[in-house]
Amino acid sequence: MFETFDRRQIETSGATINLVAGGEGPPLLLLHGYPETHVMWHRVAPELAQAFSVVAPDLRGYGDSSKPEGGTDHAGYSKRAMAQDGIDVMRALGFERFAVVGHDRGGRVAYRMALDHPGAVSKLALLDILPTHEVYRTVNRLIATAYFHWFFLIQPYDFPERLIGADPVYFFRTLLGRWSGGGLEVFSDEALAEYLRCFSDPATIHASCEDYRAGASIDYEHDEADLGKRKIACPTLALHGRFIARLSPLEVWKQWADDVTAVELPCGHFLPEEAPEETLAALREFLG
Repeated sequence: MFETFDRRQIETSGATINLVAGGEGPPLLLLHGYPETHVMWHRVAPELAQAFSVVAPDLRGYGDSSKPEGGTDHAGYSKRAMAQDGIDVMRALGFERFAVVGHDRGGRVAYRMALDHPGAVSKLALLDILPTHEVYRTVNRLIATAYFHWFFLIQPYDFPERLIGADPVYFFRTLLGRWSGGGLEVFSDEALAEYLRCFSDPATIHASCEDYRAGASIDYEHDEADLGKRKIACPTLALHGRFIARLSPLEVWKQWADDVTAVELPCGHFLPEEAPEETLAALREFLG
């Protein structure tokens, strides 16, 4: 995977970020979600690299990026801190303004980046998410059932870490199989092996819990401070699968973005791996 891409590690203001970069053209930052790594883009990044300078990092706490301490307020894994990593990485590569595509947790980093750094983000594509504030504010039976892990991972250290650490492979495979529209068969063997290598690290398990703890605390507070006071200024695409379609994503994102469109794909949560051709088509049309 990523045979034609360069592999680098870049020091940011708060972490060491592992990444792959390749292609030529306008800069494009791809941000992965939980519980994966930059490898989740392996079916679409080479195609995007034909028209864009693609940068796909591991978020702090994931993959082969560093795992800094979260702190008592979990600010080390706030989406504001993780967004700053993305800004620092792109500036180190010579890109001051760029498009961002974020999936899952990476989508939360991406919309925070667009809010905090409006001059840096030219276009924003959010894959299969609603705003963090919206999810916690409107929890119902449907959301609680599908997003059960949100409420498990935020429990105090080290309760979730111990339970996941007892059998990380089972936990990981169960989540992917449950959230995917086609079970584990939609993932390549090579990608699964890489995900499991990284996720089985106790430091990654802890860091990913800190990511969610930040979501339920400092990220929620940052969202609440912005809601109704400032909005995402750049063109925004809400690209989602079947489940999110049931939660009125366009109406929700209109509260957060001035210029937003929504597109549904016939798949589960992992759009770039379950429906790579459809994902590529939607991104190409949006990014231009």
